[in-house]
Amino acid sequence: MELILKETIDTLGSEGTIVDVKAGYGRNYLLPQGKAVVATKNALKEREKNMAAIQARIDTERGTAEVLAKKLTKLELTIKVRAGEDGRLYGSVTNTEIAAHLEEQGVKIDKRKIVVDGMIKALGVYNAQYKAGYQVTAGFSINIVSIDAKPEEKEEETIEEAVAPEETVVEESATE
Repeated sequence: MELILKETIDTLGSEGTIVDVKAGYGRNYLLPQGKAVVATKNALKEREKNMAAIQARIDTERGTAEVLAKKLTKLELTIKVRAGEDGRLYGSVTNTEIAAHLEEQGVKIDKRKIVVDGMIKALGVYNAQYKAGYQVTAGFSINIVSIDAKPEEKEEETIEEAVAPEETVVEESATE
């Protein structure tokens, strides 16, 4: 069954594309949802008239996806969660939580398009990808830290503490 897509569908193609799908998929899903129309002579003529507008809309959406991808690649997300002493989380970090933390940083994304390598069930750094559409993906890292974790403080030795043990050794050898 030949159809003309009225909107971009990741698994099939972009808006205005002529696709050949199984009859059941077209009749039961694409046509009733308004995602496609049957490729008749009139529909093909209409498609040709609208191709310039369709292409302009696709280019605009692709540009938006690329801008979002650039923002995400520069981003390093830190999420504070409750964890046990062994570093295992009480639960897991989900795409919903990741999307909420990204929104707090000014990046609004669709949680369904986030792909994380494995489940986030322990503290550490994880790699994630955002599939922005139009074959544009952005990789970013997620740092999972414990709420109880305190920033590591550098211990500074004073000059007196560094010199004191040597003086003690010198004094002992002098008394013998």
